[in-house]
Amino acid sequence: MNFKTLIAMGLTVFTLSANANENPFLNYKNWKTPHGTYPFNEIKMEHYAPAFEEGMKQGLAEIDAIVNNPAEPTFANTIEAYDKAGQLLSMVAGCFYNLTSAETNAEMQKLELEISPKMTEYSNKILLNKGLFERIKKVYDKRASLKLTTEQATLLEDIYESFALNGANLSDEDKKKYEELSVKLSTLTLTFGQNVLKATNAWTMLIKDESLLAGLNDDTKKMLKDNAEQKGLQGYLLNLKPTTYGPVMEDLDNRDIRRELYTAYNTRCIGGEFDNTQNIVDIVNTRLEIAKLLGQKTFADKALIRRMAENKDNVFKLLDQLRDAYMPVAKKEVEEIQEYANSKGFYATIQAWDWSYYSKKLQEEKYALSDDLLRPYFELENVKQGAFALAKKLYGLTFKENKNIPVYHPEVSVYEVFDAKGAFLAVYYADFHPREGKRGGAWMNDYQPQYKEGKVDHRPHIVNVMNFTRPTAEKPALFTYNEVETFLHEFGHALHGMLSKCTYAGVSGTNVPRDFVELPSQFNENFLQEKEFLDMFAKHYQTGEKIPQELIDKIKNAQHYHVAYACVRQLSFGYLDMAWHSLTEPFVVPADRTVQEAVLKFGNDAMQQVQVFPTVLGTQMEASFNHIFSGGYAAGYYSYKWSEVLEADAFAVFQKAAKKSKTIFDKKTADAFRTNILEKGGSDKAMNLYKKFKGGEPTVDALLIRDGIKK
Repeated sequence: MNFKTLIAMGLTVFTLSANANENPFLNYKNWKTPHGTYPFNEIKMEHYAPAFEEGMKQGLAEIDAIVNNPAEPTFANTIEAYDKAGQLLSMVAGCFYNLTSAETNAEMQKLELEISPKMTEYSNKILLNKGLFERIKKVYDKRASLKLTTEQATLLEDIYESFALNGANLSDEDKKKYEELSVKLSTLTLTFGQNVLKATNAWTMLIKDESLLAGLNDDTKKMLKDNAEQKGLQGYLLNLKPTTYGPVMEDLDNRDIRRELYTAYNTRCIGGEFDNTQNIVDIVNTRLEIAKLLGQKTFADKALIRRMAENKDNVFKLLDQLRDAYMPVAKKEVEEIQEYANSKGFYATIQAWDWSYYSKKLQEEKYALSDDLLRPYFELENVKQGAFALAKKLYGLTFKENKNIPVYHPEVSVYEVFDAKGAFLAVYYADFHPREGKRGGAWMNDYQPQYKEGKVDHRPHIVNVMNFTRPTAEKPALFTYNEVETFLHEFGHALHGMLSKCTYAGVSGTNVPRDFVELPSQFNENFLQEKEFLDMFAKHYQTGEKIPQELIDKIKNAQHYHVAYACVRQLSFGYLDMAWHSLTEPFVVPADRTVQEAVLKFGNDAMQQVQVFPTVLGTQMEASFNHIFSGGYAAGYYSYKWSEVLEADAFAVFQKAAKKSKTIFDKKTADAFRTNILEKGGSDKAMNLYKKFKGGEPTVDALLIRDGIKK
């Protein structure tokens, strides 16, 4: 997490007493850990606040030095200096914010809430610093005559635009208003995310009669029993974590329990103690007010300025194009499931809580394929080694576990990564299983970005955090196909970070436009359907037998199964996101409705054009939609589909090359992908990078062909 990113988030001073001589953050340049990794075993709660304070002091001093430099502004004394400022701050925040997602607790959440508004205030002191922006603008205005490299020109443009889009051009009066609004927004989004975690952890259902769990396999029932025992209860405990929710919705015969679980999941944060509906209204209205203050009609207009899509019209063009192509097929898929359920004696209308259950059963009958058949071949250690082998085949990387590198939780494994010549490349942390202190989902982040100081190349420290199936007393962790696919996705992000070969932290690694960042991750998923890759790691955890060709054929045969439904589901989230962030006037709750009713109606209306199930009154996912209301995907959720177009197009290049080289790991193509995409970070315009890799712009055709929508 580099200083530029932190400024976008905002940081400030928050003090607690601690002996500076004993605070490991304040001595980070002298850490004795391998590669200067975090000494997690030495870091305590009381260290964070004074380290933030000292980081602020140093960061402000460095900014003041830039502003007060009597020399004429140059790229080196202004832009480079800004990019390198705040290293201590980056170290403290890199640790704190990674742990608030992966290993938080009540004390850390309390501190996060107290720091958040002050962080934003500090950020504004930087972004609204008139003298600093004047120097940046002077360099920007003469950029054509500076003979900058492409990376330098991109960094300069990024920094200038980040200031302009965060109020640097505003009047003093409007700057004050901007500060107030951004502080308010930071608190709202943080509260939203904390509410989702708390609501997810708060809901449980204890089942004492095992007969009610008919349909679940022994591993799932054992997991539910373990859930109960961990709470000191007898029986089987259901919760809303992915490792419970997914298997129960797919396998449980009891429709009433499935419906109750679905309803609980989709009413998280709608009313009650952790209500987020008013937060949604306040967040979107605050974002709109900020956008208008900056001269934009909508928040989406502001957000898309620095994206590949560029504007709302292009986003809606993509969403509509995919809607028109996939929606007719999705409706047929639902009809197929309805007919199948009818054939099994179910005569009601298929509802959302029935879809996964009957979809899985039909898939098993149609393709004789199930997670129970595949799980034995996807044991955790084998899957990890498979991902590492993929990185070696494509890019020459090797991963060596180093237990001398401290970790933030005993379940985390950590590796040194080396290139084909044996040179050190990165540190890689892997954290696989759900915990109380970990938010849901899966993600990649960095503890240290890649950047250069003179001839020294500071290599990145990358982390993947996930919520996958735990081992039991009887069996190791055996992953579902979807869990393996998700791991490959996040590992693709990790490779983007690890292979970075930039000079400046501000454009290294995954510091790319939001609608480009998913290209390396979604691209990586494609290999899971390739026999050449599966043969490298998919071995039965008991016998060591390679996954049989019969199962690989079934995986490939099933690749189009309900792909249209999956697409329109993603489109519904994209339409919802764009509806909230394309508002031109503040959202007002009608007098005849509660805020919950108004929010749910707005969401349902926005998603209606791509809905394939009847609306379930009182349920909606938006109140727990972290991506757009707490994460970084506001007016950007479309980027998953945008990136899917890119990655399908990119993988088609590999498939074409494989016809000649007879390997999906074609070295020439892999080298081109590495040097033009993975190593470059955001050092050039995203479309320029892609065209250098492919030799032309992407089209939607490869995605439609891969998904069986177009022949």
